[in-house]
Amino acid sequence: MDLKLSGKAALVTGSTSGIGEQIVKTLASEGVSVFVHGRREAEARRVVKEIEDAGGKAAFAIGDLASAEDATSVVQAALAAFGHIDILVNNAGAFPMKKWLDSTAAEWTDLYNANVGSVVRLVTQLVPAMKERQWGRVILLGSFLGPMPEAIVPNYAATKAANISQAVSLAKELGGTGVTSNTVSPGPIRTPGLEDGAKLMMESMGHTYDFASFEAFYVAHNKLPAGKLGSPVDIANAVAFLASPLADYITGTNLRVDGGMVPTIN
Repeated sequence: MDLKLSGKAALVTGSTSGIGEQIVKTLASEGVSVFVHGRREAEARRVVKEIEDAGGKAAFAIGDLASAEDATSVVQAALAAFGHIDILVNNAGAFPMKKWLDSTAAEWTDLYNANVGSVVRLVTQLVPAMKERQWGRVILLGSFLGPMPEAIVPNYAATKAANISQAVSLAKELGGTGVTSNTVSPGPIRTPGLEDGAKLMMESMGHTYDFASFEAFYVAHNKLPAGKLGSPVDIANAVAFLASPLADYITGTNLRVDGGMVPTIN
């Protein structure tokens, strides 16, 4: 399917590995000029080279979006590279593995600044120009933990719930402007981070790690309707569709790409 994205320009935060990396590569394959962002220059250069080797157009900047100064530098570098940004994908986010009673209030507020404040910094700098051009896309990466928090990573789940709320309120703010705002909320996705956690979990249970065994355990334990874990491609395809002109009538939506992990209708 032609998503009619050729000639658009996108900034995807946190795109030097995992889901973010696949998003920039998928968008680039659709003819989008992609701006790669991360905190590791070597990885950013690798992703840009792989996109360019495949015939795409890419540039990058390094920065910590929890810092207002760094966020502004990333935005300015993206605009310098492509002249404008049509698509903003807010994927960057921290994922600390700390339980409620092991966390401090400062850690909660620091994470909120990183995962929620960063969205505000980029939206306020890039969306006004989208409104002027009467076309744009803002996509936030949520999580199945947003509507379904668990005992683990409670502060992360709270920030993901906030991201979903941000996307809905922004959609209402942008009504009639040609700019849409949506969330894509992944379920369990096979990324390096997930596999690191899976290895620790299986080793703590006295088992040798292999992905097939972990996947079978996870699916059975969580009664996952899809019968398997997802891949970064599953998320990237959903993001690419929402970023396209084909999704003009979709805004304020939380698209769950979670294999049925969240067992409710909302």
